[in-house]
Amino acid sequence: RGSIIALQGADYVLIAADVSCARSIVVMKDDMDKIRQLDEGKLFAAAGVPGDVTKFSEHVQKDVRLYSLRSGISMSTAAVANYTRGELAHFLRRSPFQCNVIIGGYDKAPNGDGPSLYSCDYLGTLTKLTFAAEGYAQYFVLSTLDRYWKKGMSLDEGLDAIRSAL
Repeated sequence: RGSIIALQGADYVLIAADVSCARSIVVMKDDMDKIRQLDEGKLFAAAGVPGDVTKFSEHVQKDVRLYSLRSGISMSTAAVANYTRGELAHFLRRSPFQCNVIIGGYDKAPNGDGPSLYSCDYLGTLTKLTFAAEGYAQYFVLSTLDRYWKKGMSLDEGLDAIRSAL
């Protein structure tokens, strides 16, 4: 099912993910990209059932791009997170996607909020966080991120925290 780790710093968001695609003890693929770039300032990462992760990630990526092309406006990170929540909640009642999502981005001034990080589970529960983990790794790394994360972290401190969690 994979693992994703993310944290928000003073002026950045870091997201890391493993590249394995496994079920039980069988590794089906060892080069699966679980992080997608939505635009120049936003990343979308998903962990869960491999088919659902790929299909839902592509769905969100294409819809965000289509919105940008139609309106000429780039969605904020909060808007992408709320759109993703709505899509997961919508599909929950039809054909649910079994994937948990982390969305991180940096929205530039004057209207932007700077860095922001969101987590959304397969039920459509959206939460704004300062650090997050999804997949199997969350059981082990959340305590490490809790210990090392601090407000206003520099990029080097953030990279050290991610390395400690790995």
